[in-house]
Amino acid sequence: MSRAQSTPPSATTPVELARQVLRIEAKAIAALAERIDGAFAQAVELILASHGRVIVSGIGKSGHIARKIAATMASTGTPAYFVHAAEAVHGDLGMITHDDVLIAISNSGANDELLTIVPLVKRQGGRLIAITGNPDSPLAREADIHLDASVAEEACPLNLAPTASTTAALALGDALAVALLDARGFGAEDFARSHPGGALGRKLLTHVSDVMRGGADMPVIDEAATLAAALLEMTRAGMGMVIIVDAARHVAGIFTDGDLRRAIERVGDLRTAAVADVMTRNPRSIAPERLAVEAVEMMERFKTFVLPVTDTTGALIGALNMHDLFRAKVV
Repeated sequence: MSRAQSTPPSATTPVELARQVLRIEAKAIAALAERIDGAFAQAVELILASHGRVIVSGIGKSGHIARKIAATMASTGTPAYFVHAAEAVHGDLGMITHDDVLIAISNSGANDELLTIVPLVKRQGGRLIAITGNPDSPLAREADIHLDASVAEEACPLNLAPTASTTAALALGDALAVALLDARGFGAEDFARSHPGGALGRKLLTHVSDVMRGGADMPVIDEAATLAAALLEMTRAGMGMVIIVDAARHVAGIFTDGDLRRAIERVGDLRTAAVADVMTRNPRSIAPERLAVEAVEMMERFKTFVLPVTDTTGALIGALNMHDLFRAKVV
């Protein structure tokens, strides 16, 4: 039994080869940017006008690219999902409706599975955007809109493995997703809603009311109380402060560890002093419906680690310190 012929390794070092790969792929994307024209704008308009979803399909390496493009679109405001071209011809075609837009990805533009489902999609009224490396291919000719993702060469030394071509298709898909994001006015808060488990979601979707302490966990005392009583309440709650309220539970002041150090210098007998004489009056507060990141910004700007939480009348409903924000992973 004879062994298959193998190509001997080149004299190029791994570092040199890596740089060459990146240069080829960067050049492919740069050339792609120069070819963006009215067809790209038409593709964006077609998707925006659609009442259905975007289905992205491909097979092999193009299938992997299609899956990523669908995921990027879905997370940036364009409802989209991936359908494997081979599975589509065995039943998954039923996922596609006449209101949908199909984005078919194939470097050759001659993939049998995609060419099988294209007429069926178009027959029921679906629209087709093709991303191929061959404008004269069957898939390009069948498409309502064709986006040219051709490359001069693959980054593979054999010019065989899909490398620059898949990078170009991926970049073109990202360009579509971003153009659609912009056209829809999709903002940071929209992005956070589709990524609630990530750091951005925590920062943009967490409100003060979600992390503040209330009820028995909140350090609060009447303004007629002694400083000694205030210190006991501050120790009990473990927030490094106590909030002083009047008879209507409006915030009259706040007493913190820093105030205690200053009181020691000014007051003789702390046991008989009134907390109202040493508290910080009219402290800054925050509303419960404000974002937790706004509380962080206030604390950093005014160099404080604690904030009373008040309603629209100024009545106390909660308390917040920087440690609460750390625990909520907002900071």
